[in-house]
Amino acid sequence: MTRKAVKRGGNSPWLARLMAIATGILLMLAGSTAFASEAELKLPDLSSVSFLGMPGSTLLWIGFFICLGGMLFGLVQFMQIRNLPVHKAMLEISELIYETCKTYLITQGKFIAILWAFIAAIIVIYFGVLGHTPVFQVIIIVLFSIVGILGSYAVAWFGIRINTYANSRTAFAALKGKPYPTNAIPLKSGMSIGMLLISVELVIMLFIMLVIPGDYAGPCFIGFAIGESLGAAALRIAGGIFTKIADIGSDLMKIVFKIKEDDARNPGVIADCTGDNAGDSVGPTADGFETYGVTGVALITFILLAVSIATVQIQLLIWIFVMRVGMILTSAISYGINTIIAKSMYGKAEKFNFENPLTSLVWLTSFLSVAMTYILSAVLVPELNGDTSLWWKLATIITCGTLAGAIIPELVKVFTSTNSRHVREVVASSKEGGASLNILSGFVAGNFSAYWLGIAIIALMAIAYAVSMAGLSSIMSAPAVFAFGLVAFGFLGMGPVTIAVDSYGPVTDNAQSVYELSTIETIPGIADDIKKNFGFTPDFERAKEHLEENDGAGNTFKATAKPV
Repeated sequence: MTRKAVKRGGNSPWLARLMAIATGILLMLAGSTAFASEAELKLPDLSSVSFLGMPGSTLLWIGFFICLGGMLFGLVQFMQIRNLPVHKAMLEISELIYETCKTYLITQGKFIAILWAFIAAIIVIYFGVLGHTPVFQVIIIVLFSIVGILGSYAVAWFGIRINTYANSRTAFAALKGKPYPTNAIPLKSGMSIGMLLISVELVIMLFIMLVIPGDYAGPCFIGFAIGESLGAAALRIAGGIFTKIADIGSDLMKIVFKIKEDDARNPGVIADCTGDNAGDSVGPTADGFETYGVTGVALITFILLAVSIATVQIQLLIWIFVMRVGMILTSAISYGINTIIAKSMYGKAEKFNFENPLTSLVWLTSFLSVAMTYILSAVLVPELNGDTSLWWKLATIITCGTLAGAIIPELVKVFTSTNSRHVREVVASSKEGGASLNILSGFVAGNFSAYWLGIAIIALMAIAYAVSMAGLSSIMSAPAVFAFGLVAFGFLGMGPVTIAVDSYGPVTDNAQSVYELSTIETIPGIADDIKKNFGFTPDFERAKEHLEENDGAGNTFKATAKPV
């Protein structure tokens, strides 16, 4: 399988969209006017119900500070990666890639600003003129749409910055001849992005719930959702197109002028590296930020509309947000445990499968998240409206989504892993039948993989539907819709880890390019220079071998994260 064989793709968060449509219908049915909307929603007093001997708002404040800790975790990882040793030849290339990425992001920012102006005008017309929403609430919606855009844009910029630190550090670490550092650095970079992204999202949403008066929470949430959706749409779509054009441009140079893909003479390589970050870092990061937020807003909206008992509303709201905070903790704990295990197993190994530590991280996080789901549900909502069986039903529904976050990557790996039989079939087709048979074989494998993904999702949603119809109707209308929202919530439960394995790919891809573009092997006296300044003798052949294999794992896990 070639290095670029498994490329980018993406699925819109359709479960969140389904929730949004369903809640919109409920709004029209429940509203007293023709223009009822999320902007008219009001949060109940969260402190009026106690959990674990404390008001609900106090519990959320604890979660707020845990999220600040998650942000600190991401920033500490960022600093650690930035301070890793790197040769100046590789550093210059990674900084050149970053400068190009920065130009791309600045251009995108200008475009989004213009797009926001049109959206802001629509907000004013829709809510202010047609919906007769009070002027102050319209202003809040507009202002929080800016917050949503800036959130998507900021986490995308953070992701691209840490990835362009990690790419040169990974390339340099490979010179030691050991494979483990080339795996550990990209994964650390990805976890930094994932933890910061989810923590920032929750800090903003918890701030709205805890600080903003309940009467104005609705306008804040709808504005925030509009803004982050706008930012993510532009960054995701434009990034995906940019990376395709840049990749094809680099490949054309390879085909026409017979030079290697990462050859320093190929002027398209830097654009290709920038495209890798734009398509596989900026896009997924902004998209993940938006998906997490929109799903949360949809669930909040549904609870306020479909649940008529105020106490149950508060119980479900606190339960959902404490669960979200808990999943930050499970991701951090899983990463710590997985790092210890991986280092003990592979730290001194001469060779290992780079996919193994990533796979174990995903499954470990899944199991811990499922356990945490049942424990928190039993503790926080042992009874809802007098029913003591609903807590495990809600936990089971979320578990369907959480397990999907681990099962789907396994199904994808069957078709995309460098060790996959289907990948070997595509390689054999290329050797024996040329381009046409290669394309046909790829189509067959791709369609077959989509079939199994669809079957898995339908099966898990069917389980969620069946559980939702076994008692949830006693506390809410349309329980099946809520169940589908909770499945989406479960998908996102491993958010930091899913983002981490997705962001792993652009780092490994760039690391290989940085190695080649630095032409470090041809620098006079380089071995003595590295020995003198960094304390080891470089092993160039092993470095190239490890970077190539690691890039294959990165491509595989880019493919596994997209359906999730």
